Amino acid sequence: MSSLSRELVFLILQFLDEEKFKETVHKLEQESGFFFNMKYFEDEVHNGNWDEVERYLSGFTKVDDNRYSMKIFFEIRKQKYLEALDKHDRSKAVDILVKDLKVFASFNEELFKEITQLLTLENFRENEQLSKYGDTKSARAIMLVELKKLIEANPLFREKLQFPNLKNSRLRTLINQSLNWQHQLCKNPRPNPDIKTLFVDHSCGQPNGARAPSPANNPLLGSLPKPGGFPPLGAHGPFQPTPAPVPTPLAGWMSNPPTVTHPAVSGGAIGLGAPSIPAALKHPRTPPTNNSVDYPSGDSDHVSKRRAMGISDEVNLPVNVLPVSLPGHRDGFVNCPDDFPKTVVRTLNQGSSPMSMDFHPIHQNFLLVGTNVGDIALWEVGSRERLVLRNFKVWDLSACSMALQAALVKDPGVSVNRIIWSPDGSLFGVAYSRHIVQIYSYHGEHDVRQRLEIDAHVGGVNDLAFSHPNKQLCVITCGDDKTIKVWDAVTGTRQYTFEGHEAPVFSVCPHFKENIQFIFSTALDGKIKAWLYDNLGSRVDYDAPGRWCTTMAYSADGTRLFSCGTSKDGESHIVEWNESEGAVKRTYQGFRKRSLGVVQFDTSKNRFLAAGDDFSIKFWDMDNDQLLTSIDADGNLPASPRIRFNKDGTLLAVSTNDNGIKILATSDGYRVLRAYEIYDTPRASEAATKPTINAISAATAATTSAGLADRVASVVAISGMNGDARNLGDVKPRITEETHDKSKIWKLTEISDPSQCRSLKLPEHLRVTKISRLIYTNSGNAILALASNAIHLLWKWQRSERNSSGKATANVSPQLWQPSSGILMTNDVADTNPEDAVPCFALSKNDSYVMSASGGKISLFNMMTFKMMTTFMPPPPAATFLAFHPQDNNIIAIGMDDSTIQIYNVRVDEVKSKLKGHSKRITGLAFSHVLNVLVSSGADAQLCVWSSDGWEKQKTRFLQIPAGRTPTTQSDTRVQFHQDQTHFLVVHETQLAIYEATKLECVKQWAPRESTAPISHATFSCDSQLVYASFLDATVCVFTAANLRLRCRISPSSYLSPSVSNSNVHPLVIAAHPQEPNQFALGLSDGGVHVFEPLESEGKWGAPPPVENGSASSVAATPSVGPSGSDQPQR
Repeated sequence: MSSLSRELVFLILQFLDEEKFKETVHKLEQESGFFFNMKYFEDEVHNGNWDEVERYLSGFTKVDDNRYSMKIFFEIRKQKYLEALDKHDRSKAVDILVKDLKVFASFNEELFKEITQLLTLENFRENEQLSKYGDTKSARAIMLVELKKLIEANPLFREKLQFPNLKNSRLRTLINQSLNWQHQLCKNPRPNPDIKTLFVDHSCGQPNGARAPSPANNPLLGSLPKPGGFPPLGAHGPFQPTPAPVPTPLAGWMSNPPTVTHPAVSGGAIGLGAPSIPAALKHPRTPPTNNSVDYPSGDSDHVSKRRAMGISDEVNLPVNVLPVSLPGHRDGFVNCPDDFPKTVVRTLNQGSSPMSMDFHPIHQNFLLVGTNVGDIALWEVGSRERLVLRNFKVWDLSACSMALQAALVKDPGVSVNRIIWSPDGSLFGVAYSRHIVQIYSYHGEHDVRQRLEIDAHVGGVNDLAFSHPNKQLCVITCGDDKTIKVWDAVTGTRQYTFEGHEAPVFSVCPHFKENIQFIFSTALDGKIKAWLYDNLGSRVDYDAPGRWCTTMAYSADGTRLFSCGTSKDGESHIVEWNESEGAVKRTYQGFRKRSLGVVQFDTSKNRFLAAGDDFSIKFWDMDNDQLLTSIDADGNLPASPRIRFNKDGTLLAVSTNDNGIKILATSDGYRVLRAYEIYDTPRASEAATKPTINAISAATAATTSAGLADRVASVVAISGMNGDARNLGDVKPRITEETHDKSKIWKLTEISDPSQCRSLKLPEHLRVTKISRLIYTNSGNAILALASNAIHLLWKWQRSERNSSGKATANVSPQLWQPSSGILMTNDVADTNPEDAVPCFALSKNDSYVMSASGGKISLFNMMTFKMMTTFMPPPPAATFLAFHPQDNNIIAIGMDDSTIQIYNVRVDEVKSKLKGHSKRITGLAFSHVLNVLVSSGADAQLCVWSSDGWEKQKTRFLQIPAGRTPTTQSDTRVQFHQDQTHFLVVHETQLAIYEATKLECVKQWAPRESTAPISHATFSCDSQLVYASFLDATVCVFTAANLRLRCRISPSSYLSPSVSNSNVHPLVIAAHPQEPNQFALGLSDGGVHVFEPLESEGKWGAPPPVENGSASSVAATPSVGPSGSDQPQR
């Protein structure tokens, strides 16, 4: 049945339900098998209508379809059997045993015997396993919980548990539209036509009584369908002949994926009881602007409310609402010459031919290279220095298989097939052409250490990727032995082996949608398969274009899937896939007729595709199948060069014919590389400080990895805190100095004059007197503020000659933006004085929506139009803090002024959980998606850690208030997770502290002297290397985050005029730029907002103080609570 015929069935179901044809509705549900009505099923089970229960189920599954179906029928028949025994109706029980339960004997003889023996007992509760069986009602309720889990996990029910969101009376609406269309075709249309039948086309009679010719017979209109059909839509009629069957849609098998065993289905044993998500896998598109079209739909007040909030059922909101872009965003493609790297800025001499390359996910000027002779190298691209070079060597030959030993003796030549960083950059993996995978840990600069050596496959290991299923970092490999294997990245233990390909497996592409982790694989016979992390086999089987060497990659935001392949005849293809249908959506044009070698490709910035072909690099816009441009990079490229983008798309590495690598850059990328040159001047003497990385300890790599790395596209999405989630792929690399010349005397950098830094006061708004909350948009080109009078302000930077990137900067003044309507985003304030309220807000990841509150209801605003979409959660209690769940965009943690935390599901408009543990209002919330915890802080100076799986309280601790400091009664405590997602910053008026989340232990603390003004706010820089803190005397301090040591102090005189600084104006909030580690902004008590950057000649905020025992360590290596600044100049 075609998809439109299927939709017609849903329309009929809705019509029957509205007309109260209840029995007919359920009969059609069962006969069509399109929608499983869980509510009806539950009612029949509760009522014990077992015959109807099984009849209804039979429309969707049979007993022996799969083990889930078998378990469903077994549970139902067992319950029916026990109820007969409970009523002492032995004859009926025997009848059920023989007719209904005996079918299961062939699968589990022992179980059937045990069930039979229940007949011999006076009371079946004498059986130990049934001793807790209650009355019939409670037993049915308990069984129903189990049945629902089994149904949700059963792949035969995928996409059948959710009824489409339809407007009321949708079928009637379509019929009315058809009648209106027919009426428009009337030759003599009457003003009020009398429609008496739907059986024939409508036509108004002519004035003299004759009938107008039927539209079907009007030669000017061409042929129209016969009565009974609908008019064609464009070139295709809505009800097409059923096409050849397509393989199971990708979205379908991911809807409710099964896992291994049955018990505790909800926990993931038999399957993930997640909601059906195929629609969420579709790439969201903004509907065309058309004021005459009513987009919101919903057949209930509940759905209407969701629509009013702008929360589409197809797209996970509030984070991924309609992809509305602010002016200045680069969503609509314009052929801007600097959108992708095309200028050669560096040439590196590797010495052997590069086969695979990968930029560091965070420090994006570090490039890993693997070559055709097994060499691996690490380059610092800015300074052109090769930091590491390792030749191929088996670390422990005795531990290798005899097959590998024999192969190496016969031919010692080994090539690198893949080299790739782990998501957090603390590890990298190398897949070789002979059996072996080697995992290294990276500790900064030259420090590369051997970690794991795995004899992974018989023959070549063709690909390698990192993934993060079940909260554990894993290595995925594939090889010539036709298998895919998953290994623990810490121990090297093999966790899964996936078999099913009939040819060597060429590539793997791990990914996730919502909470579902999966792996795509491609083989040399052109087959594409998909696997969940279980042992239940492949979920799909597709043919890749070209049917030979194919790789797959997602766009950086994870919403679009691409593949690139080359056939044995040299025909190359890049295509975009429609995941929900498993079909090619778009084929990109522009390849050489016969490619000379296997083409390699990459994706960039959710906008571009690039491939090495025909001695050049070819670029496509993702939304246009025509070739955008082709670049030869000044020549000397091989026929099919290897290519790799860095994360923010500003650099592109390309292999050359002479065993070298060319680095292409945008203007932004070139500026970054120039910065490294500036810092790295006296190269000849090797005296200069080299850039180093404050790496996360390899020992904690499994717990600190920050998400899932895609196989080809370097996607490292690292969620932030408090609704301020960031993609660290956009964070520009920076120098973190850890080694110092101790012959030099360190001096705290003092900035007291406007000439010593770059600062910019943003245009003011006359109605605003105090800035209460401040945040940069995720794109980095705007700042959003919430004032104490409940008004929001938005400043936007535009692209210009002085600001080619369009990002926020202190060099160019932005526009205080308002839509053409002139409206302001103003929060509901109820009957309270907003000046007395505790304001809060959280921004969606795509910058389209903001949720905000100022003592009244929580408001949802459209950032493009400033329109209030809806309000919810009226006080009391009032919301005081908002944070989005990092893995489920529809879950919001809401801190309240009554000391509770409410876990609110936006999609269903329901409070899922209420967390109690604080004694005063909530002042801070932060999620860790690595640890799956929520950390909360309150005005009671207490920290609590909650599991984000079941919302249980795990740990609680009160702040260590420094001696001599007495906090005010309602002192706020803020929390923010470090980039490693295991440590977090605590900000209190008496201190800054770094805590380790699993043990809730303070590992570092800094406190101002007693005579110093209290801290008003603080935040990590975007790369977590610095902490910016503001004080009530208007001073701003910059700390090195690893040890909370003061490195720079900014006095009020550097940014406030004397008249202002003498009027007790001070910063209330501080915000860090999401991509520029050295840029921050202040919100002041007089309504002003200032942006700060160091002088371009300096490039950073001071220098870190020397550390007594070697170089500064990472956060994880600071186990003791440090002194309150006694070893260092105080504020």
